[in-house]
Amino acid sequence: MINIRKGRCVSVLAAAILVFGAVAASASIEAKFTELDNGLKVILHRNPQAPIVSSRIFYVTGSVHERPGNSGIAHLLEHMLFKGTKKVGIKDPDKNLKKDAEFIRLIDEVMAKLNRTPASDSAARVELQARYDSLLIGHRELFIKYELWEAYEKAGGTGLNAFTSDLMTAYIVTLPKNRLELFLWLESDRMQNAILREFYPERDVVLEERRMRVEDRPTGRYWESLMGVFYEAHPYRFPTIGYKSDLSNLTRRHAEEHYRKYYKPNNCILVLAGDIDIDETLEKVKRYFGGIPRGEEFPPVVTEEPEQPGQKRLVVRKNDAEPRLDMLFHTPGFPHDDLYALDILEGVLSGKSGRLHQKLVQQGKIALSAQGGNGVNIYTSYFYVNAMLEGNPKPESVEKAIWEVLDDLAANPISERELVRVKNQVKARSLRSLRNMEQLATELAYWEMRGGWNYINEFPERVQRVTQEEVMAVARKYFHRNHSTVGLILPEEDGTTAVRSGKKGK
Repeated sequence: MINIRKGRCVSVLAAAILVFGAVAASASIEAKFTELDNGLKVILHRNPQAPIVSSRIFYVTGSVHERPGNSGIAHLLEHMLFKGTKKVGIKDPDKNLKKDAEFIRLIDEVMAKLNRTPASDSAARVELQARYDSLLIGHRELFIKYELWEAYEKAGGTGLNAFTSDLMTAYIVTLPKNRLELFLWLESDRMQNAILREFYPERDVVLEERRMRVEDRPTGRYWESLMGVFYEAHPYRFPTIGYKSDLSNLTRRHAEEHYRKYYKPNNCILVLAGDIDIDETLEKVKRYFGGIPRGEEFPPVVTEEPEQPGQKRLVVRKNDAEPRLDMLFHTPGFPHDDLYALDILEGVLSGKSGRLHQKLVQQGKIALSAQGGNGVNIYTSYFYVNAMLEGNPKPESVEKAIWEVLDDLAANPISERELVRVKNQVKARSLRSLRNMEQLATELAYWEMRGGWNYINEFPERVQRVTQEEVMAVARKYFHRNHSTVGLILPEEDGTTAVRSGKKGK
């Protein structure tokens, strides 16, 4: 994620946990879906509650489309897409575009030589670095820095941001309805004409972001390692921010190749939600995007996660991180009938009235908090259990208590009262989401990426039809010790205790 001066990457785990009850069983979202001749998917939702439009453009590319050697390229490219285009971000384009291209060519040449020069040849490296610095200063004389960003701000844009996840790269802003055409102009231009200026300084920004959010964060490397243990083969194991060694060796050529391949209308979802005239807005979308040629067709990810041969465990000993226990289970990719009952299980396990809190926090007093979650995703999904532990934890007791809860769910139906409570929670959450156009616009894009925007209506409706027997059946099917992955952060074994910050969760 980027906000120009301070970027942020969305982790695989966080990106996968979405709001699944998007609408109540008694209500539904209406939207107009159109696929243009070039493959661009357009979703328009009218809600005149305020004279604004939540505008979203999502490209179906993220860390799941990467490989060892170029991990982090989708996220780095997200940063680069704020550097401007042939029309935006450069002074007097007619005069300076050729100079712009020449500076970029020379900078790439110098950086290629610098990368080939051994560290032992310090004199040559100093000379090349000085040449690079001089070129960069000269190149920046041609820039209007942050022109794209500031164009949105001057037009009254709010919530301006971008993020990269395992499956998508998104550019988002909410604009006054009379400035919507600015969004269409800027984003259609960015889809076709991006110029990746200042690549190497921005690569350094991402490397620093990784250092702060992964290497220097108590749980940063833990999550990266745990995902690598949980996913043996599937590319969900790759961190969205990328591995340090991969990032250090990425070049502007890598980013251009990714841009040319994935930033095409047939790999894009455009969502506009707010005070719009549907027919008029669709005509404007066609005017700005309809003439952009479609790109190549992308096959789905074919790598399948193999069945676990036994329980997997990761134990990290750290005194600067709060003790915790995480338990992960593989579940089917969306769409699959079991995911609706697993959503009920999330509600049964979580919250102050949930079984995990009651068992581990209220009764056993062996955890500070405990919850479960249904991580729905395409290709393959997961269910997780998390417990934040005391400073001197007894992980065996916590794990035993969790399994007692899970085993009971597999052996006995939940109560009618629990079932009704969870379904009511879904309804309440759904009604709240209807009022938030920014959240709704984002969810519409996610559901379309998963298989169709109307799942925003169908998923919660299917959850409402889940029975007690179906909940017990999925608990029995997926909650097995041999199919679990357990992660633990514990104090170091020298008798000291972990730091307690009072925070809960990741």
